[in-house]
Order: sequence, then C-alpha cells, then structure tokens
Amino acid sequence: MATLISWPTSAAAAGVTRKAVRVYEAKDLLAPADRTPTGYRLYEQRDVELLTFIRRARTLGLHLDDIRKVLTIRSGGIASCPAVRDMLDERIADIDATVEELLSLRQFLVGTRRRADNCCTSCPSVYSKKFRADNQAEPLPRWKSAFAPVPDI
Repeated sequence: MATLISWPTSAAAAGVTRKAVRVYEAKDLLAPADRTPTGYRLYEQRDVELLTFIRRARTLGLHLDDIRKVLTIRSGGIASCPAVRDMLDERIADIDATVEELLSLRQFLVGTRRRADNCCTSCPSVYSKKFRADNQAEPLPRWKSAFAPVPDI
C-alpha cells in the first residue's frame, strides 16, 4: 500500500494552497482523496506529483480546461506533446498580442507626457477637442476606450 500524505503536507509539497487542492478536486483535475475516519483528506505521492504538474501548467498561463485536456490525453495513453504544443502556441500568441497592445499604450503615454512637458496654461487636456483630434487617427484599442470622446462642459 502506498504511503498516504495529509492534505496540508501534500499541498505544501506541491507548492499549492490547500484551497487550490480543493478547487482542483472539485474541478475533477484531481481524484477525490481517501479520507481518514475523522474525514481528513489523504493523498498519495502520485497526487502530489499531479498537483505539482498542475501548478507548473498554471505558471505557464494554461487554463484549468486546457490542463484537464492534457490530463485526459495522458490518461488515455496517448503522448500529449502535440496538444501541449498547440496550447503553448495559443498562449504565446495571446502574450504577443498583449505585448503589442502594451507597447502601443506606452507610445501613447510617452506622446502624452511630451505634450505635457511643452504645456502652458492653455494646455490641451485629455478631454479637449484638440487632444482627441490629434490622437484618434486610427481605431482605438481597448485601453484607449478610457479616452473616448467626452462632451466638453
């Protein structure tokens, strides 16, 4: 019989919180644990290894649904490498899009900061018509929606 490990010890060994263990069990990523006569959860070493895998996958930004797909493929005896590569490619594309959006935001902020340096008492604010006219030559990304035209008061 395998050595059984207590719930807090299993969580600590895998580097996850006890709450995460409950969530992974509730989401069927982790099989329900054996219980002591008093109701405490007990896990085997393979469960700790699975929790460690889930933590590492979450660190890479994979969603629980993606992790479940990988675990299902693995449990079927099929190599999960192609599926993991596809998921990682999607995650990389998401990150690239976010980086592009952040660089655009940075460029916008730098330009706004430069205009603020050249500012005098008649400085255009982000709410003025002049400012909006200068900065809306192309469609607005999501983050620029905060600077959508506001009626002048």
